[in-house]
Amino acid sequence: MAEEFGNYLRQLREHKGLTINQLASLAGISGAQISRIENGLRGVPKPATLRKIAEAAGVPYEELMEQAGYLAEDLQSGAEDKVPEWATSKDKRDFRKMLEDDGELMFDGIPLNKEDKQRIKDVLTGLFWDAKQMNKRTIPKHDSSSGKN
Repeated sequence: MAEEFGNYLRQLREHKGLTINQLASLAGISGAQISRIENGLRGVPKPATLRKIAEAAGVPYEELMEQAGYLAEDLQSGAEDKVPEWATSKDKRDFRKMLEDDGELMFDGIPLNKEDKQRIKDVLTGLFWDAKQMNKRTIPKHDSSSGKN
């Protein structure tokens, strides 16, 4: 994966008309690090480094994350739009309520940008529907003393 990503980064950099040192300077990382990434001598960069490179190269962060193998296919396709057939109107209401909470999302005390928030919502979407489905498969215990079934 490191070699594939390195080739991708080299092609991207050349397409943007940047030298290794220019990209490194714009990204605030060393030229040696860019060179090692491009040559597959260094593993796939961490997401924080990918963000710096994406901003420096003027490409979407998600594109680099996908190329680096960080994003699973099921999260790239907008999981928010995939409501299971078995979902009831109450399930859908619960789901909308969860997504509409506009509280400030932060990581390490730093507010997340729009793209990071969307990525988190996509992950939460998958987890939400998995949990709902598992809950529906669980047979509730009936209380015989209350007369309810």
